[in-house]
Amino acid sequence: MEHSGGEIKIKRKYSPVPTMESRPAKQQRRGEAGLINSSSPPHNSSVMEITKDNQRTPVPAAVLDSVEWQNTIAKVVKSVVSIHFCQTCSFDTDGAMTSQATGFVVDAKKGYILTNRHVACAGPFWGYCIFDNHEECDVYPIYRDPVHDFGILKFDPKAIRYMEIKALELKPQNAEVGAAIRVVGNDAGEKLSILSGVISRLDRNAPEYGDGYCDFNINYIQAAAAASGGSSGSPVVTIDGCAVALQAGGRADGAATDFFLPLDRPLRALKALQSGESVTRGTIQTQWLLKAFDECRRLGLTPDREEVVRKEKPEETSMLVAEIVLPEGPADGKIEEGDVLLEVNGELLTQFTRLDAILDSSVGKKVELLIERGGQNLKVELEVGDLHAITPDRFVTHSGGTFHNISYQQARLYAIAVKGVYVCEAAGSWRQESSMHGWIIQTVDKYPTPNLQAFIDVVKNIPDRARIAVTYRHIRDLHNLNTRIIRVDRHWNSKMRLAVRNDKTGLWDYTTLAESIPAIPPKPREADFIQLESTVLPPGACDIVRSFVRVSCDMPVKLDGFPVGHKTGYGLVVNAEMGLILVSRFIVPFDLCDILVTIAESIIVEAKILFLHPLQNYAIIQYDPSLVKAPIKTPVLSPTPIKLGQETIFFGFNNNWKPTAAKTSVTDITTVNIPANSSAPRYRAINLDAIAVETPVASSCGNGVLMSSDGTVRAVWLNYLGDRSPGNHKDVEYYLGLGTPGIIPVVDSISKGITPKLRMLNIEAYTIPMAEVRVMGVSEDWIRRVTQTNPHRHQLFIIRKVDCSSLTSPKIPAAQTLREGDIILTLNGKLITRVSELDIMYNNEYLDALIVRDGNEMKLRVKTVETQDLVTDRVVMFCGAVIQRPHHAVRQQISRLHSEVYVSARSRGSPAYQYGLIPTHFITAINGHLTPDLTSFIATVNTIPDNTYFRVKVVTFDNVPWVITMKKNEHYFPTVEYFKVDGNEEVNMGGVEDVAATTPDMRDGAIDGDIDKEAASGGDVINGWKRIVHRRKRGMGDDDDEGVDGNGDGAPSADTMDEGSEGGGSDDDGEGEDWVGGWVGGTN
Repeated sequence: MEHSGGEIKIKRKYSPVPTMESRPAKQQRRGEAGLINSSSPPHNSSVMEITKDNQRTPVPAAVLDSVEWQNTIAKVVKSVVSIHFCQTCSFDTDGAMTSQATGFVVDAKKGYILTNRHVACAGPFWGYCIFDNHEECDVYPIYRDPVHDFGILKFDPKAIRYMEIKALELKPQNAEVGAAIRVVGNDAGEKLSILSGVISRLDRNAPEYGDGYCDFNINYIQAAAAASGGSSGSPVVTIDGCAVALQAGGRADGAATDFFLPLDRPLRALKALQSGESVTRGTIQTQWLLKAFDECRRLGLTPDREEVVRKEKPEETSMLVAEIVLPEGPADGKIEEGDVLLEVNGELLTQFTRLDAILDSSVGKKVELLIERGGQNLKVELEVGDLHAITPDRFVTHSGGTFHNISYQQARLYAIAVKGVYVCEAAGSWRQESSMHGWIIQTVDKYPTPNLQAFIDVVKNIPDRARIAVTYRHIRDLHNLNTRIIRVDRHWNSKMRLAVRNDKTGLWDYTTLAESIPAIPPKPREADFIQLESTVLPPGACDIVRSFVRVSCDMPVKLDGFPVGHKTGYGLVVNAEMGLILVSRFIVPFDLCDILVTIAESIIVEAKILFLHPLQNYAIIQYDPSLVKAPIKTPVLSPTPIKLGQETIFFGFNNNWKPTAAKTSVTDITTVNIPANSSAPRYRAINLDAIAVETPVASSCGNGVLMSSDGTVRAVWLNYLGDRSPGNHKDVEYYLGLGTPGIIPVVDSISKGITPKLRMLNIEAYTIPMAEVRVMGVSEDWIRRVTQTNPHRHQLFIIRKVDCSSLTSPKIPAAQTLREGDIILTLNGKLITRVSELDIMYNNEYLDALIVRDGNEMKLRVKTVETQDLVTDRVVMFCGAVIQRPHHAVRQQISRLHSEVYVSARSRGSPAYQYGLIPTHFITAINGHLTPDLTSFIATVNTIPDNTYFRVKVVTFDNVPWVITMKKNEHYFPTVEYFKVDGNEEVNMGGVEDVAATTPDMRDGAIDGDIDKEAASGGDVINGWKRIVHRRKRGMGDDDDEGVDGNGDGAPSADTMDEGSEGGGSDDDGEGEDWVGGWVGGTN
């Protein structure tokens, strides 16, 4: 662990993914600030520091080794391995992650590797190790200690063919103050690094790392070695070549201080495993600290007792003092904080090693403790509990969330009883506004849930789409009870599953606890709207509140680069009889989603998408009006454009969802110019006029209208998604008005039952003034005509960017295409001086264009493109990556598509994250087979056996080709596909199975290239999308376990996906988004 900026971190080397936990951190013990666990992202992430003049300077303490040391190191490195691993989903104190660390062989015949507990992971582990000669083999945990920072991994010794594996001997007794040591490991992510040091202390309390995993009830060894990230699990060896300690943590504030775990307890566990015995671990649920005699005297240690201790143990300078006694534990009411431990079972005790030994051998038995409290001796008899029993080894997935019993680790950290259901991944239906984890469920649907089994019994009987009340507390704020209404999702997350750790195989075995219960049909409900109390709104405009409804959109998968998985805002009802609502595309970005409409803050009904405008930032959705008995009013939309300087009334909903109004005037009407997001292309509005108003009220309202005094709507007020701020990784949101004249034809068409099939010019245009067009070759005659035609705006339009064509679209002749830099004069004979005049493109297959190109006037017959081709209608999740056709925003920002296989998001803890398959990559080939589209991609990857490496040829967004290798993992990351279906259309994709069937853990028995096609037309249909799971045919010896990711249906929740290339999520939707769970996107 290292110290940096006042906190301790683990020296496990993470991928660079920032966390955004907003709640206050736990108060650390004085003196513990500035430590890091040796696998955390280090601030000094290299053994070499870079000075101001860019010269490399070695970290101090590196010395030239003697020949004897060199011979020792030459032997030791044969036992040291570099460990690359993932925790595939959140569990206990850790989120899903990808990291690397170190370990060393302690049993060459059985294939045992000793490393840290925070490397072996509390949750599902997937990884491999690399030996000194660069041979690689899979590893999996067979033991991780519940408290102490060590774990044991297993590998197959037969897999290492080209070197003799040597085991390091563990000699904890050789750790002495002043002993020279070497730390040999994967420091700062390097293959091998050797750091020197000298042991300075043997009696340090275990360091506190903050809110994550922490070791306790053990003496740590302190030395000066300056190890860095990636060195977790490194052996600390003496000159005889034996390991005396295990690297665990250190400081990252410049001090060359490291903390090592003694090997007494790891040696005991190793011997038990070697003999086939279980590793017993006892506890009385009390944390002890070593405190010096002077402090013990202040706590009440009598001079007589101190004299006895000093006489019997003259080398000791401290004693064990109770620091935390957990409520409802064996010691509750018998031991108090500040008690000094004197004896256990009549034996004088001053060190943790002997206390651990007694408790570990007394599980289920009673022990007698002699303590001193305020100068008084007290004897207490305690029953020793099983430490493994209060350490979770299973979790349940339900509606996108992940749950397990609260752990001893968490209970100790916050001094609470070891009981309750802990939400380690608050995603999907269980998503909370302020945190992705840390919630302790109290009741579900009015039923108490004191433990995981009670929770299972309650939630398994709740039907799909039911709305229930949940009460909970946050582990950092147990004073306040929170209540929330959630909507159960058993359609996108249909299966409720239990995952149980299997220490024999290293896998977590999944079983289905309950299938989805069908939703109860909704019933019509009655409600009324509030009456506005406003001095701003005239009587004719007060009814506008009856035209607004709240719209919530939940997206199970992150598509199209959209940064969040949940959005809420307000929509304008444009046809109450048909239940049509106009809403911003920042709220409803695509149709792989659930949409809920709240009417009069009382009735909640589902809605579906009818229309997504490709450019103008709005969608038309529809609810069932027969379910709503409320006086909803259809507003009148004005066919006349609102004008600059015109007085109007602004009505909208602020960030607290409260209606607000103000009299104002139009200050600007100009072509919108929202910057493109460079790290992860996503939808943005282009080629439209945006309206700005004078009132500051509008700057705090994302949704509303501009209207006349009689209530006629002149413009809709929408929130627009912008780019992502490079500094804080928050998404910029714009609030602008959109005139109603362009909206009316779309609403009228849909009201007649006709969904508009728009066409468009595949361009992005911006305005250019007369002074510039003159230089670019526009004649004086055209300039004069512009000033006469549009006296308010003397402007023309120049093409900034031409969209990249789909590889599957017919190639358009050059004579029918526009180019970047072209100035548009007329379309179909009409001079274009306003962006709204470009709307002529929506209903014409061809446009006669007069342009200026390179100073010359040219006539073109330009072919428009169908906007339906821009809608994402197929998505594949493969190895933790979300893969789709390049969506419209990608085509807008790139000059050339390299394939139709585009990575738009990825999951932390997945193969995609482990091996560097980054969002914005194009996949062009798999194992040398070209994959120009999703069909060929799926056909190719389905031939790859599980747990097998394959080559992926990719091209970055910046046109750089390269090749990566990945290993398939179908147990935790099966291949899942979603594709749109129309009505009752039967779809036969081939090579798929029903998602309701089990997904086998494919191993060596599979027949290469043989695909199961039994359920090609099966699968669930959800909101117009069919979901299927691809698999290879099972061969002899294949296991039949149900390998799925944490949400129970083979795909992580959108709440655990990252879509941006910088690796961070977004929380800028006004609702406290906290993307700490698992999916990352963009360009690293």
